[in-house]
Amino acid sequence: MLSAKETLEKTLALLSPLGIESVPLDQAAGRVLAAPISAQRNQPPFDASAMDGYAVRAGEATLGATLNVIGEAPAGGAYEGEFPPNSAVRIFTGAPMPAEADAVLIQEDATRDGDALTVNEVSTAGDNIRPGGLDFLAGSRLTAPRRLTSAEIALAASMNVPFLEVYRRPVISLIATGDELVSPGGAPGPNQIISSNNYGLAAMLAASGAAPIIQPIAADNREALTEALENSLSSDLIITLGGASVGDYDLVRDVFGDGGLDLSFYKVAMRPGKPLMAGTVRGVPMIGLPGNPVSSMVLGHLLLRPAMDVMQGLPGAPLPRRKARLGDAIPKNGPREHCMRARLEETDDGLIAFPFPNQDSSLLSVLAAANGLVIHPAGAGAMAAGEDIQAIFF
Repeated sequence: MLSAKETLEKTLALLSPLGIESVPLDQAAGRVLAAPISAQRNQPPFDASAMDGYAVRAGEATLGATLNVIGEAPAGGAYEGEFPPNSAVRIFTGAPMPAEADAVLIQEDATRDGDALTVNEVSTAGDNIRPGGLDFLAGSRLTAPRRLTSAEIALAASMNVPFLEVYRRPVISLIATGDELVSPGGAPGPNQIISSNNYGLAAMLAASGAAPIIQPIAADNREALTEALENSLSSDLIITLGGASVGDYDLVRDVFGDGGLDLSFYKVAMRPGKPLMAGTVRGVPMIGLPGNPVSSMVLGHLLLRPAMDVMQGLPGAPLPRRKARLGDAIPKNGPREHCMRARLEETDDGLIAFPFPNQDSSLLSVLAAANGLVIHPAGAGAMAAGEDIQAIFF
């Protein structure tokens, strides 16, 4: 069986970046920038007032001096008249500085009586002025690839770049399998349960920039699984949920094999997640996750989130691990690396991890209460509270 590291490497090897498209700024949130952008102008494009007040010559704005207010410069406008000695121009935040002024006397530091302005605080050259190009210069670049944040979209807008080249959203087909499953809102029979991991993974994938498609639940028969496969081959990635183990009704491997599956690996030394497989079906990458809800969601964090990065032109790095101290003791581990759901707390003394006592892979309530995992190595012995362990935030 593959280790967790080998599993991620082999999974990501099946994937590659998708095509590039141009989108307007208001559709770029969370997308991955595929090509660098360059500022079309300086920002600010001129020396601008940083405060409401009066544009003055600093050498004339001495304590107690009286200056003559000769005009005003509103934001979006400018004062373009003469600027004789001992003058001041009423100016507002963001307005261009008059050519001969070199400071802004803020309005709280002056007393005005008609057009007479008395200086109550000394100004020095450069006071309360944002020089042209202070933020960035024409030609300044925002590099790619990067997942665009709200701040970077605001920066692109300020650079006067209305469209961005981004990687296409990966279209992901999610196929939940099993006669026991009913969609939320349905009427489950006495021996059925509500399908949940397809909805949880769809939310996770969407948050990672993908466009998930929840396919109809596939019954445990060859015809239904074959139809589900055929309906999903136009996607960029197919993810099956359940049916990948070795039971009489676990048919995904056989049916997809008949459909052209080139299997890369099957079974991994991870807990939860042992019945995991991946490969390609007629050129389309496919990942078969376990049917247990928590197993598939944990593998979603560990495998699918890096996979979405690769498909959108980013490095496919594993989620970062941090050193934590156990807040509670944990028993010895078996032969597979155990990804234990945990509550992780930042404290003044460092990161503390509290693994939940019940790690059953069906308990979504435990997963919902967790904000991360602790990694108990394969074959490791029992660990006491206070010992160091590796932790991963979701």
